[in-house]
Amino acid sequence: MAQILIENVRKEFGSFTAVQSSSFTVEDGEFFMLLGPSGCGKTTTLRMIAGLELPTSGQIRIGGEDVSQKPASQRDIAFVFQMFALYPHMNVRQNIRYPLISQGMKRREANARVEEVARILGITDILNRPVGGLSGGDRQRIALGRAIVRDPKCFLMDEPLGALDAEFREHMSHELRALHDRMGATTIYVTHDQLEAMQMGDKIVVMNHGVVEQFGVPQQIYDWPATMFVADFIGSPPMNFLRFHASLSHGDTHVGLGDHRCEIPQTRQGANGDLVFGIRPEHIRIRTEGGYRARVTATEYLGTTQIVMLDTAHGTLKARAPSGDPVQTGTTLGLDFDPRAVTLFDAKSTRALLSAGNEEVLSHG
Repeated sequence: MAQILIENVRKEFGSFTAVQSSSFTVEDGEFFMLLGPSGCGKTTTLRMIAGLELPTSGQIRIGGEDVSQKPASQRDIAFVFQMFALYPHMNVRQNIRYPLISQGMKRREANARVEEVARILGITDILNRPVGGLSGGDRQRIALGRAIVRDPKCFLMDEPLGALDAEFREHMSHELRALHDRMGATTIYVTHDQLEAMQMGDKIVVMNHGVVEQFGVPQQIYDWPATMFVADFIGSPPMNFLRFHASLSHGDTHVGLGDHRCEIPQTRQGANGDLVFGIRPEHIRIRTEGGYRARVTATEYLGTTQIVMLDTAHGTLKARAPSGDPVQTGTTLGLDFDPRAVTLFDAKSTRALLSAGNEEVLSHG
């Protein structure tokens, strides 16, 4: 396995720039997620790492070797596609064995490798069956087996669970992470599903419009988003945004939302003008008296909790509250915000303002 280093990688298709000067490092043995909406550049980045696309500029290093302009066949990687890409005229054993035979490995040795991989994936009982009648989950295991059997430097996966139904997708995500932990393989996994990324990844790169918005571990990205895009994309419901105008100085610990003073993490830089107060739904406490005033517009019952939709003088927001709390539509309530969980953003740049909690994280953004 190997470290993968991406340095100022850019990809242009004519006048269109798909990836803009991206940089990040995938450490040896990490399960690394490339996360973002459709068209953000994550699959193009993965294809450049694989050698299926060559970068317009920048450098890609795998295991210390510069492979930026080398074809896929010279990079010692294994690619797992969303649609499995199995050979329909071959049975399961032949599909998994094919990469080894094509490289000239003797059939006996190749069969032994296939048996070992089949045991890991739990598919020894279907090795001699044709692939056509198998379930989506079994076909995904076969596609993984064909990648694993080569023992490459790294595994690249382009939304490999995207074709599965929701229940089985969750099951396979746990299996895939457990498989990674057993093998200690360097893996880069592309997804648009933020829950999948948060559950499975050691590190996450969040991309938007070809730009790396933030790079870090899942909890850092959730707790201290570097931009408003990240704050809105990660979380369900996403972070709330309340817009206000203020002049902040270095060391300030409060901001004014109308007549209400809200405590915030200590600012490390000044800010003047239009700002955005960011707070996640679970960090809002509802009370009947005092606090920041808001009117209840709707509630959404979720079993143990409820989502309360609220209208305020600075915008709408959602709060997560226990389902037993008596909340009625049309009433006016008070809100308290956990000061440790507040993130302030510059409204123009949409970047987070540095604070005691997120200074280190934002340095990677």
